[in-house]
Amino acid sequence: MRLQVEIGGKGKRSLILANPIMVASGCFGNGIEFRRLFDLDALGAIVSKGITLQPRRGNPQPRLVETPAGLLNSIGLQNVGLKAVVEELAPIWSTWRVPVVANIAAERVEDYATLARALDGVSGISALELNISCPNVESGLEFACDPSLAAEVTRAVREQTTLPIIVKLSPAASDVVAVARAVAEAGADALTIANTYPGLAIDIWRGRPALPIGGGLSGPAIKPLTLKLVYDVARAQVGVPIIGCGGIVGWQDAVEYLMAGATAVQIGTAIFRNPRAPWEVLEGLQGFLAREGIEDVHHLIGAALAPGHEAP
Repeated sequence: MRLQVEIGGKGKRSLILANPIMVASGCFGNGIEFRRLFDLDALGAIVSKGITLQPRRGNPQPRLVETPAGLLNSIGLQNVGLKAVVEELAPIWSTWRVPVVANIAAERVEDYATLARALDGVSGISALELNISCPNVESGLEFACDPSLAAEVTRAVREQTTLPIIVKLSPAASDVVAVARAVAEAGADALTIANTYPGLAIDIWRGRPALPIGGGLSGPAIKPLTLKLVYDVARAQVGVPIIGCGGIVGWQDAVEYLMAGATAVQIGTAIFRNPRAPWEVLEGLQGFLAREGIEDVHHLIGAALAPGHEAP
């Protein structure tokens, strides 16, 4: 069966995945540790931890709290910084067959541009994912809530790189379709829908928020909400592929996202409970296609859209 999918436009700005199963930023480290245990090359792509210009220590502990059917995180973009990524991590990634997407984050438009310029042409980096929304850092990084700001970031990055650009949208935007359309017109090659949802948990024994800085909710609880966002953007036909991200635990979840119009999916929080989740989702997807007699995964993409609408 054919599992290969294409993220982005044709030619140099295209990212070819062997299959639609990716791992989400922040939930897989940078892949190094998993390499010792699993066949990373069996996956479609790996998304790095968020990369900032300078190393970040992240937020104070505690950083994680479980919720019903979900997880609140407040990591605060802890990472080794741009220099270490280029000098230490990218050379390792360059030896892998699976493509690595560099997730980048910044508090200023010009810093996104600087990151993009520094990572352009670096062996081992196949695409950029712009984190323009992060609910668990003090600045908020909520460029994704405003179509014009989101487009400004995308345009600045587009001017500095030939790599495919994937923009990660926020569910906090009042009109996600408008933001999606704005970044597509500004040069985005694909969209990740979506980031975590701003959330809160209270420690009843202390009478205080459980996390010192606001957290982002992920996990199965958010899947119906994010699935609706993917469906809405796919129906709007903004012209670029969608990567669905939010609450995928099993292969059935991945199939739903594909049918809603996603070309690929990212698995994140499920990995904390089951490190083999991405591979199990892939195996389950293959089994479903075989049982249904479907020879090409593209027959699933957008299958649930209303007549007359097709995913890009």
